[in-house]
Amino acid sequence: MSGRKRGEDFVENVRGICYDTIMKRVVVGMSGGVDSAVAAALLKEQGYDVVGLYMSNWRETDESGCCTGEEDWQDVKKVCDKVGVPYYSVDFSKEYMDNVFKLFVEEYRRGRTPNPDVLCNREIKFGPFVQFARELGADLIATGHYCRVRHEGERHYLLRAKDENKDQTYFLNQVREEQLKDVIFPLGDMLKPQVRELAKKLGIPVAEKKDSTGVCFIGERNFRKFLSQYIPMKEGDIVTLDGKVVGKHSGVYFYTLGQRRGLGIGGSADGNGERWFVLDKDVKNNRLIVSQGEDSVLFKNSLETEGFNFITPPESDKFECEVRIKHRQPLQKAVATVKPDGVKIDFENAQRAIAPGQYAVIYVGEICMGGGVIR
Repeated sequence: MSGRKRGEDFVENVRGICYDTIMKRVVVGMSGGVDSAVAAALLKEQGYDVVGLYMSNWRETDESGCCTGEEDWQDVKKVCDKVGVPYYSVDFSKEYMDNVFKLFVEEYRRGRTPNPDVLCNREIKFGPFVQFARELGADLIATGHYCRVRHEGERHYLLRAKDENKDQTYFLNQVREEQLKDVIFPLGDMLKPQVRELAKKLGIPVAEKKDSTGVCFIGERNFRKFLSQYIPMKEGDIVTLDGKVVGKHSGVYFYTLGQRRGLGIGGSADGNGERWFVLDKDVKNNRLIVSQGEDSVLFKNSLETEGFNFITPPESDKFECEVRIKHRQPLQKAVATVKPDGVKIDFENAQRAIAPGQYAVIYVGEICMGGGVIR
């Protein structure tokens, strides 16, 4: 390797990527994390006129009275100063409250399991964010998402990332094809360890910052305590399929299908000795339905979606595909049938704990076709 440090060849290859950068301004969605930081640095290296834009989507103060997003904003400023690009902050908290959080709460009231990250991409990042970026003179939009885009004439395709473990096309299943025309995903061909390595080499301040996990507006807080602020919780019965009461729950909304832990059910004299898990939520009667062992009721061979957003429309109303019903789940072989009110998906292998309110996302090869909400 002629004395070169590990990763230097990769760094030089990334820097060698050539785009039509002449006089093009790219506004990068900055989060304060390493992914968006490296995305901005790469675009700067490639000759773009880069501007960083931080979105404040959740206005709240902690116990000390400090804004909970202040640390991320400070990190954005440090990163942009290091990379050498201007930066701005914009408050989308009202739009987020009206178009994401209220729907999040309403879905939980219905006993379903929503995905606010998908809603945020649709309602904020590819909505008000893009509009504001245009006001800043943006020719192109960029984010630190792990995914790729392919342009073929007037067609634009959302593709899975090289790093299958980090692929985020699942969260982008609600974007429209025309929105991909002016979007760049600089990390699409990189693995996460390579992103960390490049950040360290470039001296980016957040190179070792921990990735955010969970729902953004909850953070490290107790989920039950947070949700109970918005939905009145009432104790109720935990019952088996035949109606036998085996315990008490503190709020049926807290639980998810297939959940095994935290049920608080002790042993049963006539039980089979296996672990209990959640089969269903009877919100109307405030009952949590459970079973012991891998009950067949928990496995389904098919599902239907409420509507469907096709980023890339299929060539026929029935086609073979692969599907994810949750982020990072291995792709599942299936057949999709397009109907007037959505898409029906028949799986090759039965799927465990299909959760209404989550998204079923369809893939054909490396192309993310789009997704819909599971009924």
